[in-house]
Amino acid sequence: MKLGFIDYYLDEWHANHYPTLLRELSGGEIEVAYAYAETDAPNGLTTDAWCQKNNVQRVNSIAELVALADGIIVLAPDNTERPEELCRLPLQSGKRVYVDKTFAPDAATAARLFRLAQAHGTPCYSTSALRYAAEYQDIDPNTVRAVSSWGPYDFETESVHQLEPILTMIHAAPLRVMMHTCPGWYTMTIEFADGRMATISGFAENWNFSMQLALSDAARTIQVQSDYFCGFLQELVRFFRTGEARVPHSTTVDIMAVRAAGCRAMTAPGTWVTV
Repeated sequence: MKLGFIDYYLDEWHANHYPTLLRELSGGEIEVAYAYAETDAPNGLTTDAWCQKNNVQRVNSIAELVALADGIIVLAPDNTERPEELCRLPLQSGKRVYVDKTFAPDAATAARLFRLAQAHGTPCYSTSALRYAAEYQDIDPNTVRAVSSWGPYDFETESVHQLEPILTMIHAAPLRVMMHTCPGWYTMTIEFADGRMATISGFAENWNFSMQLALSDAARTIQVQSDYFCGFLQELVRFFRTGEARVPHSTTVDIMAVRAAGCRAMTAPGTWVTV
């Protein structure tokens, strides 16, 4: 199976690691064969140099890549304003499409993209790799009362990694958020429709993902130490083999809604902002 990469620029961590890992985890069945980028990396390899290094054919347009590839990965993980434009043709292709985080800048855009995919019969999903951390897998969502999560500081690009596990554990509509900040730190409180609460915090210093859970019968502290990226890629291989996307679109829409509300709340600390 030959995949195509669509990216804003290719010399970035995800594009640099996916090709080898996908080939290895699929036993050579899946390979990245085509790539398109809007521009060259500002401080890295040009698109031509990246393609030559990775033995990938450069194509000149998204339409050309969609026509050639068996499946498609849309990247641009640190360019959150780009995915909608990069996704539009792939989501109309009917081919299997994975869209890297962050899927959309807000809930309306996320819902619009999923409707486009559904209208064209395109299997697709988006997720943070943190969803697949081994430490989260045995948590029963029915027992979760409250969550406090910690991680890296950059809210715009990194908050999805904390929101993904939380909204996977708390199956309720997010209602509103409140942000508190100081230099090098933030904490955002999330209130859900059923009364449950969660917080996510970001720290400027290198901070490993961790979580404190209030469960119905106990408290639990989690330090994420497992190879969650490998778990994520194993699921990605399964998706391209089967076409079955197991991340609910509704969860992704809610995550984008909370993230967008958090971005607004950053400008009004201490004030509730509706999701």
